[in-house]
Amino acid sequence: MTTDLKTAASRAALAEVYRNALLDDVMPFWLKHGMDREHGGIMTAVDRDGTVVDTDKSVWFQGRTAWMFATLHNTMERRSEWLGAARSCVEFLRAHCFSPAGKMYFTVTREGRPLRMRRYVFSESFAAIAFAAFAQATGEQQAAEEAQRCFATYLHHSFTPGVMPPKFEATRPMKGIGPHMIGIATAQELRANLGDVSVSGRSCTEWIDFSIAEIERDFLKPEQRALMENVAPDGSVIDHFDGRTLNPGHALECAWFLMHEGRLRGDQRLIGVGTQILDWMWARGWDNEVGGLLYFTDLKGLPVQEYWQDMKFWWPHNEAIIATLLAWKLTGEARYAEMHRLVHDWSFQHFPDPEFGEWFGYLRRDGKVASRAKGTLWKGPFHLPRMLWFCARELAE
Repeated sequence: MTTDLKTAASRAALAEVYRNALLDDVMPFWLKHGMDREHGGIMTAVDRDGTVVDTDKSVWFQGRTAWMFATLHNTMERRSEWLGAARSCVEFLRAHCFSPAGKMYFTVTREGRPLRMRRYVFSESFAAIAFAAFAQATGEQQAAEEAQRCFATYLHHSFTPGVMPPKFEATRPMKGIGPHMIGIATAQELRANLGDVSVSGRSCTEWIDFSIAEIERDFLKPEQRALMENVAPDGSVIDHFDGRTLNPGHALECAWFLMHEGRLRGDQRLIGVGTQILDWMWARGWDNEVGGLLYFTDLKGLPVQEYWQDMKFWWPHNEAIIATLLAWKLTGEARYAEMHRLVHDWSFQHFPDPEFGEWFGYLRRDGKVASRAKGTLWKGPFHLPRMLWFCARELAE
């Protein structure tokens, strides 16, 4: 089929591609193979055909899965199986994923016994959006309160100096863009489902403003035409491997978060910041030789330390598909339609598994499958179904 966005008919056909992949392929795959009907929640470490290869559970994915199923229930169709899957993950979170001190684990056993606690608090951010979407789906006040409590924990650990153990020694301190990106997305979801509630002394919109301001001030580098992953505490570039390494897919995810916020506010300047990031990081990340997005690149074009730097992972392509489609929709510029065509076509030619369904997650640079796993602690029903859901709705409108 064509991925041309010029005509209403082609856009409608493309919307069906996304919708059908979401409803007939991806979500049924996880309902069948991932949901744990004995202990609750979801197991995401599955082989190509859905066979579970490890029963340990990602706490991230209890939240991400609950959010995805509850969001489908809230926005597409009120299906009992979707709400049931969301409820299973929410109840598993409540019963097993919080430590006695209140911080959430990173991984637990199938039954819910703790395995690992990590220094950062992304488990809390994904739990927050899960509880918020579940509150919207059920009207449950407890879930709304849990969403705000998890977001407050996230904010406290992410932005209160000295609370989170430093990742780097004082010799060369640095800060990452990740907490701000995830903070924006989390606040957007709480606001969408609960209203512009106040958490830790600021409204969701005010927390979004806080993170946008820091991203623009410290991470956006017009002189280098780049969005940095890590910078010094004062925002300066650190001329070492960790400081120069760029993640184009992460940056494109940030770009569409900003474009989405700009659209909600009617703020053309903010939309322009998002499209600028898209332009710069597409130029740095798109593989002009064989297509697809490189995982890491270097600010100065030097070698990258990580050996997987030229692999093609599923999630940067998901984020690029959203970012290019949204940029085209907000600006009408033909170059964004062409970028969308390139990343859509490459992705749908290489990642889907026509035999067993869903997408492979990890490809070599040339697009050949590097791992047949359909899920891991990092891959499950989130980036891919979020992209399919988002794009189907954008094109249907």
